[in-house]
Amino acid sequence: MKEYKLKINGNEYNVVINSVSGNTADVTVNGTPYQVDIENNTVPVQTVQPAMPIQQAAAPAAPAQAAAQTAKPSGAGKQVTSPLPGVIISVKVNVGDAVKSGQVVAVLEAMKMENDILAENDGTVTAVNVAKGDSVLEGAAIITIG
Repeated sequence: MKEYKLKINGNEYNVVINSVSGNTADVTVNGTPYQVDIENNTVPVQTVQPAMPIQQAAAPAAPAQAAAQTAKPSGAGKQVTSPLPGVIISVKVNVGDAVKSGQVVAVLEAMKMENDILAENDGTVTAVNVAKGDSVLEGAAIITIG
């Protein structure tokens, strides 16, 4: 497992390469797992060195925030995803909260603008996959509504 701290267009991303099998890599970006297809793999993964080591957070998160960070999607429900890359500036819901379609569940800062992230359906929040300050990529799961 290799860990990298990448800065792309001014946004910082914590990337962990869990495994590489053929032309497919299992990676985790800011806590969200992805299966990535590798095209033109001309550089062996083992030769890539991290620019800077990942540092652990100095202060522990508040209990409610810690629970939100450790919540994992159960696979049940519909994910609300990020429409574009940015930074989460607030999460408006917690696991177990009832939400209505169109309700603001998080606020994302992208391109120096605040964007409300809305629930796409009624239900109960089964997972919160991000926390305030997290950098997310387009399509990253923000919450899951069951």
